[in-house]
This record gives sequence, C-alpha cells and structure tokens, in this order.
Amino acid sequence: MTISGEDKEIGGYLELEHFYGEEYHADLLALDCARNALAYLIEARGITTLWIPTFLCSSVPMVAKKYGVDVKTYPINADFCPDYQSICAKANDYVYLVDFYGQLSDEDILHAAEKYGDHLIVDEVMAFYRRPIGKFDTIYSCRKFFGVSDGAYLATTARIGRELPVDESWDKMRFVLGRYERPASEFYTESSNNNVRFRSQDIHVMSPITRNLMRAIDYDRTLEQRKRNYAYLRRELDGINQLDLVDPFGPFMYPLLLPNGRDLRKPMQQRKLYISMLWDHAADEPGIAGRYAHDILPLPVDQRYDERDMEHMVSVLHELMA
Repeated sequence: MTISGEDKEIGGYLELEHFYGEEYHADLLALDCARNALAYLIEARGITTLWIPTFLCSSVPMVAKKYGVDVKTYPINADFCPDYQSICAKANDYVYLVDFYGQLSDEDILHAAEKYGDHLIVDEVMAFYRRPIGKFDTIYSCRKFFGVSDGAYLATTARIGRELPVDESWDKMRFVLGRYERPASEFYTESSNNNVRFRSQDIHVMSPITRNLMRAIDYDRTLEQRKRNYAYLRRELDGINQLDLVDPFGPFMYPLLLPNGRDLRKPMQQRKLYISMLWDHAADEPGIAGRYAHDILPLPVDQRYDERDMEHMVSVLHELMA
C-alpha cells in the first residue's frame, strides 16, 4: 500500500522489503481468494443458476448459497471432462468448468466454450500457469501454488460497480512464516483457520503484502522445478496409475489413482508424507466422483522439492503397497 504526503512516516525501523518483479497474472483482477473471485462474478454477471461438477470441494456451493444462487450438478467422466449429456443449462444459466490437476486441454476448454459461450466460468485453481483462453471468465488461486496467506486472480471483462475493501495479511502470515523454520504440524491449526476465514469474508482486493510477495517469485524456476518433479513421478508411477495423464503446463500435483488409495493416506502420514483428501465433500457421491475423492492420492511436486524427495516418496509408496 502506497502512502504519500503528510501521512507518510519517514524513518524508524524497516518493514518487509518491497519487491519490483512482475506478477505472473499482472493484468488480471487481484482479489483475496478464489471463493470471492466466484462471488465477484456472481455479483458482476448477475448469476442466478450455476452448474457445477459433483467432484468438487464444498467452497463453490457454499459461495453460491451465500449469494442466493441455485446450484445444479453434473458428473464428470474418467478423463475429468464434464458429462455434457447431464447438463441441461438454460439460456441464463452459467456452467462451472474445473480444470482438475491441469488435465484439460485447450481443446477441452474451447469445446465447453462452444456450448456455453460467455456463460462459461473456467476454474484454473489447479493450473496457475495456464494463461486465460479467449475472454472466458477464469479463476486462479495463489495459495495453491505459493506460500502466501491469501490471493487470487480473476480474468473477466465484468466489473462490480462499487469500491472493494483491501484485505490485510500482516496478522495472518504466522503459519506461512512458521513453516519456513519449523515443522508444519506446529502450525496446522492456524493454516486451517486461515482457510475457514474465507467462508464468511466478503469480497476484498488482494492484500498489499501478498501482492508484494507475488512480485518476488521466480516464476520460471518454480515452473521448471514442478515440471521436473512431475516428470519423475510419471516415469516411476504411470505404470500403476489408473489415470491416463497428460503433462499439464505447470503441474499442481501428481494425481495417483490406486484401487486402495484411501488406505495409504494414514500410513503415509506416519512417514511424514502428508497426502490429503482434497474433496472430502465429494466422498459420498456415487460413481467417479466418490471414487476419485477417496482413491486419488495427490502427490506434491511443488518447488520446495527435488528429485531426491520424489525418489523417497516413491520408495515409501512401493514399500507400503508391497
């Protein structure tokens, strides 16, 4: 936040350093979280009915309910694409397309756009590095890919006709800073509480601290490290993976689908390999949604890790599966 004139303090101790790199999505709207990127679209577009996949976390239907939007659901196919025959969208309905693990191709997104035009919303929460395709409303999350406490980007031509408050994260960074120096388990509760706060928080602009940190990231390095880690897991695990994967541009995680995936989470956690169930909200759904929620192990490939870490994770997996 820039302060000038008589209100600006001069001298005293130094604050967090100011960074002058460029944000990867510098030309998009910078908001506080992906939930509120959707809330922004609901308000700006006047959305009253939204079609969402059954294989999804609870945040999207919670946002829709908060703003009085009627939610209708559709199943996905094994390749993560929508089962279009199940979507009976009317003229004013909007369709929420999720790019699960970055597995959708440009052609998949354009195919959906042919059907729903400017009533398509593309969720790229798991594909931060994919640039917006066309002029479709597109949502990105900072927190899924980088060590920040808030942050989302929204590609849209729609605008809310009111000034939005600016989020502040100075008092919400302890779990991010703490994990840099100490074990994650010491700050798990704070991390969870940070997620919970967005359930009730109204739409805010991205905090100045997060905006500053997003200017400090070496996006080329983080992208290449994710690619290398993902490629290693593909070489070692594609043979047992029941998913037919493609190489996303900027992997989020490596989704490993096993017949007994759900049974491996706890023993992996005991070995300090924290593999969460990303969509417990979908665990009771029938068919593909329920099975994917239970049995996909989303293995981390992010920029904190290298090939030795991937090798260790694969070794533990094979040991537990023996």
